[in-house]
This record gives sequence, C-alpha cells and structure tokens, in this order.
Amino acid sequence: MRKPGKPTQTRYGDDLVLFNWTGIWTGAQQSIPIAFSVFAYGLVFGVLARQAQLSVAESLLMSGLVFAGASQFVALDLWVAPLPMVTIIFTTFVVNLRHLLMGAGLRDWFAGLSIAKAYGSLFFMNDESWALTMAAYARGERNAAFLLGSGLTVFLAWLSATFFGRLVVAVLKNPARWGLDFAFTAVFVALLVGMWRGKSDFMPWLVAAIVAILSSIWLPGKWYILIGGLTGSFVGAMRHED
Repeated sequence: MRKPGKPTQTRYGDDLVLFNWTGIWTGAQQSIPIAFSVFAYGLVFGVLARQAQLSVAESLLMSGLVFAGASQFVALDLWVAPLPMVTIIFTTFVVNLRHLLMGAGLRDWFAGLSIAKAYGSLFFMNDESWALTMAAYARGERNAAFLLGSGLTVFLAWLSATFFGRLVVAVLKNPARWGLDFAFTAVFVALLVGMWRGKSDFMPWLVAAIVAILSSIWLPGKWYILIGGLTGSFVGAMRHED
C-alpha cells in the first residue's frame, strides 16, 4: 500500500515519471505569463457574455464547466432565442476535436498514472497548457503534474477574467479598441516560437498551415482546425519514419 503523501512514480520507456507538488508548482510558475494573456482575452469573453445577456452565474458556469475558450466564443456567436442546441453542440464538438490529437500526444506519458490523476489533469488541459507541457517534456521534464499546475493557473485566470469582463462591460464596450481581441493570436504565436525545434518542424507546420487556410476557405464551420492538425501530424509522422 502506498504511504499517504508519497509521490506517484511510474516509468515511460527508460524515464522515471513523477506526479507530485513539485510538478504542479513548476507548471504553475511557468504559466504565469500565459495566464496574463489568457486573462486579456477572457475579458473579451466576459464582455460578449454580457452582450449575449448571460448572467454572471451563467457566464462563470460556462467558463468553469466548459473551459474551452474557442468553443465558448463560437457558442456565443450562435446564442440566440430560441437556442439552436443541436447546432451549438455539433459546432463546439468539431472545434474541440483537436483535443483528441492533444490527448494522444500525452497518452504514453500519462499511461502509468491513476485514472483520477490522468483524467483530473486532462480536465484542465487547454491549448496553452498543452503546448507548454509538450515543450517542457521536450526539454526533459518528466513530472506529469506539470500539466495540472499549468492548467489550474490558466483556469483561474480564465474564470476571473470572465467575472471581471462580465462586470466591466461599460468600460470595454469595444474590446478591439484596447487590443484585447489580438491577445488570443499573440499567445499562440509566442507558443509556436517556443515549440520550434528546428528545420525538421518546418514542413509539417507549413503543410498544416496551408491545409488549414484552404479548408477554412472551402469548408464551412471549424473543420479546418481538425483537418490542418491531422495533415500536419501525418506529415510529421512520415518524416519521422524516414
């Protein structure tokens, strides 16, 4: 029987994988700059939630239970009376299909963890935390609790931004005037720079970008996210086999 408080230890290949408070703290610390950016565009969501006539409680429930910025913005675009529930559910499902690819990237690393630790961490997985976690793993990080620490930090930033954005609508009637609409894009540009590993990444990234752009032009909805990601992953896998 494991002693109370003893950190989880398992193995991934030849590496020892940990899950403890050190990993949570490390992930939280490294996510603080990202949390400020998430807070910026979280304010935009709060403002739009107010314009969609969601109450403070409803806005916080959406951010807390869904916790997926892109799909929440999409849902607000479709938020009319009566609610087109089937359209909202299907559209957000398509937008979030990218999480299948993200989760697959973590599968082997998390394989030795308990269900509670693995899926408890995955609930807080978001694009930014996933990117930071994968970059940390590439640098040699083997504490799987990194994702949980990062995700919790971003989660708190997103919830607090939703709250303040919902309340200060009078000041932020036009988020674009304050440049907050660009914060979402800026975060991902910065994350891409941090994840660049060299020339081997160029072709998969280029193919993914081209396919995603063409798909966004030719296909309706948000299918370009999944198609671009799958195509880039396929090219990367083929190059790895070579």
